[in-house]
Amino acid sequence: MFYENCGNDKPLSIIAGPCVFESKDHAVETALALREACIRVGHKFDREINFIYKTSFDKANRSSADSFRSAGFDEAFYGMEAVRGRGIEVLTDVHDPWQCEQVQADILQIPAFLCRQTDLIRAAAESGKPVNVKKGQFLSPWEMSNVAAKLRTFGCDKYLFTERGTTFGYNNLVVDMRSLEIMKQYTKAVVMDCTHAVQLPGAHGSSSGGQRQYVPTMARAAVGVGVAAVFIETHRSPEDAPSDGANMLYLSDLRPLLSHLVELDYIVKRKMKHG
Repeated sequence: MFYENCGNDKPLSIIAGPCVFESKDHAVETALALREACIRVGHKFDREINFIYKTSFDKANRSSADSFRSAGFDEAFYGMEAVRGRGIEVLTDVHDPWQCEQVQADILQIPAFLCRQTDLIRAAAESGKPVNVKKGQFLSPWEMSNVAAKLRTFGCDKYLFTERGTTFGYNNLVVDMRSLEIMKQYTKAVVMDCTHAVQLPGAHGSSSGGQRQYVPTMARAAVGVGVAAVFIETHRSPEDAPSDGANMLYLSDLRPLLSHLVELDYIVKRKMKHG
């Protein structure tokens, strides 16, 4: 199980997949390619890479009403089940409380803009599934203690917190690496979202931009701190992706990056454990 094997003191886990669900075939193909990359890197280092496939069945938070949101709930749910049918766990966003019971996923994710929505957090907590909460771009890391308290109040003790950057002026984000260490006080699994952290929100007017060339830099810096997992959105052809293409990593670039990160993670956590 992904959640059980993901922890700040455990070998690095990976959350990866496209920004939004496109089709069943695309989902299955991408998930299998990601699993294969993890298997190959795992063989290189004689370990199993803890991996979960990420996709969003609906992108409710769009810059424009004309932006792509979804291929349709039914098709997305069917596609995610097809991925799970291949033995691959799935993580997906939820935006409304009713979705928490309807979505067939292994981990529910609360988007950053909704991280203070009590009704949504309650529904996710009461689903019985682990919950990944993205820290809002407007929150300090210590304010995530309030999110942790909400989750526990509603009966959830299995949760991850994800850093994805903090608003820095207009159309920009900055990552304070201290946040990763601070949030370890509130969860056993701190995640670094390396792709949304290099997003340029609303930079193109009716859509967001991004700087994917800095994804490896962000990932290495986070692993150097010692995190439970990295979150990397990836696509075979980001320029053709219907959402967030500018900050998604090319699928072909994931395996060499993951290899570097796993090696670095081993060194960092061995040093943290033994001094």
